[in-house]
Formats: sequence, structure tokens, C-alpha cells
Amino acid sequence: MSFNNIYHKKRVLITGHAGFKGCWLSMWLKKLGAEVYGYSLKPDTTESFYDIIKLPELLYDSKIADIRNRQELFDYVAKVKPDIIFHLAAQPLVRLSYFEPITTYETNVIGTLNVLEAARLCPSVKAFVNVTTDKCYENKEKNQGYTEDEPMGGYDMYSSSKGCSEILSASYRRSFLENGKPFALATGRAGNVIGGGDWAKDRLIVDCINSIIAQKTIYIRNPLATRPWQFVLEPLAGYLRLGQKLLENGAQYAQGYNFGPHHNSVVKVAEVAKMVTSFWGEGRVEVGGADGLHEATLLELNIEKAKQELGIEPVYDVKQAVAATTAWYKEHYLQSADMREFSYTQIAAFEQAAQSKQILWSLA
Repeated sequence: MSFNNIYHKKRVLITGHAGFKGCWLSMWLKKLGAEVYGYSLKPDTTESFYDIIKLPELLYDSKIADIRNRQELFDYVAKVKPDIIFHLAAQPLVRLSYFEPITTYETNVIGTLNVLEAARLCPSVKAFVNVTTDKCYENKEKNQGYTEDEPMGGYDMYSSSKGCSEILSASYRRSFLENGKPFALATGRAGNVIGGGDWAKDRLIVDCINSIIAQKTIYIRNPLATRPWQFVLEPLAGYLRLGQKLLENGAQYAQGYNFGPHHNSVVKVAEVAKMVTSFWGEGRVEVGGADGLHEATLLELNIEKAKQELGIEPVYDVKQAVAATTAWYKEHYLQSADMREFSYTQIAAFEQAAQSKQILWSLA
């Protein structure tokens, strides 16, 4: 079994488990034999992966609550007694952060501190993976991938809040977690994740699918902007491998890691939209008007550190990622399939593809 069977019968707490990535991570950990617990707000979209796959049925417990409620969070972590925490709960949208800056910072910074403190007060916790974003770096719009030692920053409130979460993690580690005790803390930086089950506002793939279903033209705000596109299971494999290493070796891996695709999968927004229409078999793409909100044009991560130290390497290229994502939505909308079962087939296919490439995390 992958990840050295480390998660079998481990108590795993996922904050933000009801979100897009949180649902996929919960399912994968369940498949790996973990006792999975979740702490999250309710999904705020009309359709949600959480409801479609009936995620609470797979978990030991699914707690609907806010990480900003400190005492409720502390009580829950003390009750669960997790071995490891994957912290995904966040306000995850760049554009929303322009309209809700206080909520963004309260959730992404103070909320993260609340989860860290809850972990420190719970003796069972041995490892903690804080999930941030590729947008945590001070973006200089350069044609090279950012390395883990480059400055944190962020133009918009979402990106800067995640930069703050990274700085907070580093400070917390130095202040309270000497030599990885009482737990080892690492951060995972990834972005532009695509996959089935995402209905968040202002997501490219979601906008494409919604337009196709409604038989409307797909309008693209920033067609020439480039992004490091990756299938949802790619960064999750990184988080799981990082969690494995923290549980096995503690402080040695208590640092920040980039998770992203190879350079050839850093492509323009318009190209990805056209891939969606090609794999779906219909749809028309046009350039729409920008609304004046700043969004990065160039963004790429250097992933050499994760490759060398964690044995993590991309499994799918951008075409495979878009194909798998489009296939999920086609099954959901056109076939009315059992999407929990279909999602598990996609996890199995991804694991098999990784094993065929002899990627270390799949062989551990």
C-alpha cells in the first residue's frame, strides 16, 4: 500500500473536510484505512461534493463548525485525539477576498493559529500539515518557478493572508515546536487545482462546465494568464507523503514544500478552456471583459525540493488532468452515476498511473 501503510488505523483530523479538496482527501484517507474525522463549515454552494458522495457516511465523525470558534475547536480536537491534522479550512478565493477581507484574514490567519493551538494542547498530535497556496509568494510576474526560500507576500487579501499563514507557521515552529516536539509542523503550497466536485465561484473549470450545461458561451476574463494546472490528487499525494514523513521522521521534514506540475503543464487559461470543450464535445469560448480586480498573470512553482526530498512527482500532465476533470462532470450531469464510486475509480486510476511511473510515494 502507498505511503508505507502509515495511515492505517491512524486517527486523522481534516479541517475543511467539506470543501472540494477536503472531500477528496477524506475519501483517499478512508481508502488507506485511516479513522477520518472532519471539522468544517457547511458547503456554501447549491451543489456540493460533500452532499453528492454523502461524505459523513465514510467518516468516524463530521463536525460542522467554524475554526474561528476557539473553544469549540479546542474541545473537538481534545475529544478526537488525532495522530495527525491536515489543515485545509480556509477562505480559498482570491476574488472574494476583495469583498470580504476581514473574514479572509480571520479565517486564514487567526483560524490557523486556533488550530495550531488546539494541536499543541492535545498530546496525541504528532504531525500537522498546514495547506496554503502557490499564491503565498511575493509574485514578481517572472518566468521562473518560485522556490521555497523566496519571500512571502501577495497582492490581494487572499494571497497575503496565506503568506501570513506561512510566516505564522514558521514562527510557531521556532517558538513552540523545537526539534519537532510536541508535533512536527510543515506547510504545503499548491494552487490551481482542478478536479470533479468543485462548484466554487470564479473557478475556470466550473465556469466552463456551468456554461456548457446552460448552453451559453464561455467567457474568459484573462485568457493569456498562465497557471500551474494540476489534478486534485496531485497535491493531495504531496500532503499525504509529507504527513507520512512527519510521522516517521519528525523535525527533518518540518518545513515548506511546493507541489505543482511540470513546466509543460503551466499553460494559458484560454488553452485549458478549449481543452474542456474538446473533451466534453461542445462549447464555445470567447474573451469576456475584465472587471478591474487584480489577478496574477504569471505564476509557477519550482518543485525540485519535493521531488528530491519526498519522492513526489507529477503523475498527470495538464491534458490528462483536464480530461479526468471533464469526465467526472460528464458522469455526474449526463450519466447520473454513483459519484462516490466513480471518484474512487479515479483515485485507483491515479494510484496505478503513479505506480507505473515508479513514483516513490506510490511504492513506499
